[in-house]
Amino acid sequence: MYIQEEQKLVRKTARDFAERVIKPVAQKLDADEKFDVDIVRQMGELGFFGMVIPEKYGGKGMSSLSYIIAVEELARVDGSHAATVAAHNSLGIRPIYNFGTESQRCKYIPPLAKGKGLWAFGLTEPEAGSDSRGTKTTAKLENGKWILNGSKIFITNGSTPITNGVTVQAVTGKDENGKKIFSTLLLESGTKGFTAKAMKNKLMWRASDTSELFFDNCEIPEENLLGKIGEGSKIMLKTLDSGRLSIAAMGLGCAQGAYEEALNYAKIRKQFGKPISKFQVNSFKLADMFVKIELARNYLYRACWLKDNKQPFEVESAIAKLYCSEVAKEVTDEAVQIHGGYGLIKDYPVERFYRDQRLLRIGEGTSEIQRLVISRHIGC
Repeated sequence: MYIQEEQKLVRKTARDFAERVIKPVAQKLDADEKFDVDIVRQMGELGFFGMVIPEKYGGKGMSSLSYIIAVEELARVDGSHAATVAAHNSLGIRPIYNFGTESQRCKYIPPLAKGKGLWAFGLTEPEAGSDSRGTKTTAKLENGKWILNGSKIFITNGSTPITNGVTVQAVTGKDENGKKIFSTLLLESGTKGFTAKAMKNKLMWRASDTSELFFDNCEIPEENLLGKIGEGSKIMLKTLDSGRLSIAAMGLGCAQGAYEEALNYAKIRKQFGKPISKFQVNSFKLADMFVKIELARNYLYRACWLKDNKQPFEVESAIAKLYCSEVAKEVTDEAVQIHGGYGLIKDYPVERFYRDQRLLRIGEGTSEIQRLVISRHIGC
């Protein structure tokens, strides 16, 4: 129902690239915690960084489903590169396109859509995670410039050699009731007082860039306000609704990759004179893994279909993100179990899949927050 020729071509292209270019070096990049600029540029040349952006701004004008399938296929091989693409498309470029002025779109989007630069999403702070309204970063308008002070943490694509900038949520005042007014600003890399520091020693996504950002009296032109004053929280949270679909795709791809590794291993690993896939305890594990993945894929694709057809999808994105991340947890765990002791060794990809999946229940809204969204929808 959902898959058309466009999606088939995207899947083939993304899978071929992931298998041919990323897979041979994924283990070493993970071990070295290396963000590979060359691979990122190659993904840009294939159009992975502007898939849903109209051709007018340098994008491919594809459907959300096509984009999600590309993320899924990259995650099937390596979560780090899938994260780079997902964060840039859903959190980096998307708010500029959705809420930016025509001038902002024309200035910032074309190089980002072609993968010549990356853009980050500056929401999370040391004391503002699930409670995004706990933001302490401030921006004051003085003489036609915003003066930005504060910090962000756990920001994907924030400190790469090709990061062009970051969308920052900041407190820009208080209303008559003393409540914070949130606004979003477009901060360019190289701005005086802006420092980005890569975070190392991560459990997962070790070949992707995760950063701390620091703002010390950064001067931002007044016209770099994204949307209107006071719309910051709405802009950031609406962006997360779409971003959840890409995290769901990462969970789906991670599960698919781990399942395939487990299936192949079970067919060649012999115990008691026969492949372990022939033992019912393992064949049933693999069958259950297959079923969970198929259900996750069908629900995620349905959520994308709703988005592409301009129907409400916010609750569906929360369900997809929650379910796909849970499936990734369960499938990778069983994949390691089927590998036995070898599943704990870095020479086998399931060890990396097992680590990579752990973030999916935390990033872009924890599983607890997804359940909160869903519970409110059903009237709890």
